[in-house]
Amino acid sequence: MWRLFQFPLCPFSRKVRLLLGEKGVGYELVREHPWERRDEFLDLNPVCQTPVMLHDETRVTLMNSAAICEYFEETEKKAPMINGTAPNRAEIRRLVAWFDEYFYMQVVGPLLHERMEKRLVQRAAPDASVLRQAMKNANQLLDYVDWLLDNRNWLGGATLSLADLAGAAHISVADYLGGIDWRSHSQTKDWYAGLKSRPSFRPLLSERMDVISPPAHYDKVDFEA
Repeated sequence: MWRLFQFPLCPFSRKVRLLLGEKGVGYELVREHPWERRDEFLDLNPVCQTPVMLHDETRVTLMNSAAICEYFEETEKKAPMINGTAPNRAEIRRLVAWFDEYFYMQVVGPLLHERMEKRLVQRAAPDASVLRQAMKNANQLLDYVDWLLDNRNWLGGATLSLADLAGAAHISVADYLGGIDWRSHSQTKDWYAGLKSRPSFRPLLSERMDVISPPAHYDKVDFEA
């Protein structure tokens, strides 16, 4: 059995969980707070970052969400998430990197630092100016997601792919932290509502981070409070 070390608001762990859910891979969740720097977790991953996957029987250890997703894409044939022609696969990987790097840096990372890390680790108040800038960035970047969905069935092309799972993982964390204004993004909102209704996504919406509550619409597929 696989064990997945993660915490509820880790977008990279969420991406992995969505992929595993779509492929039907069983695993046990282990809640890990990497900022606590537990010795046992450091032994698994010296850089002390989630997600980490450990197979109890084989002792295979996987680290880094991109590497984990590629591993299961290669070893589990069900529901391929990096598919199509070589240009199609390149586009999927480009969009995954865009969410994991740029969207995270501009939106999710600042929101996590101000609204989670400062509260849980530093016992400090968030910086309102940083929050405003992250929300402004989210609004601008979702304009691009809207454009993609105006021109494609899914983010990466004609079918559901890892690009959609990565996008939904990051957007869901930003939404949990109150960083998304959905009023001017109907295309992204409809796409995200569809993903929220998938069986792979529902477990994520029921989880909560200690002392941090999401907006009332967060776990509602129709966004109604």
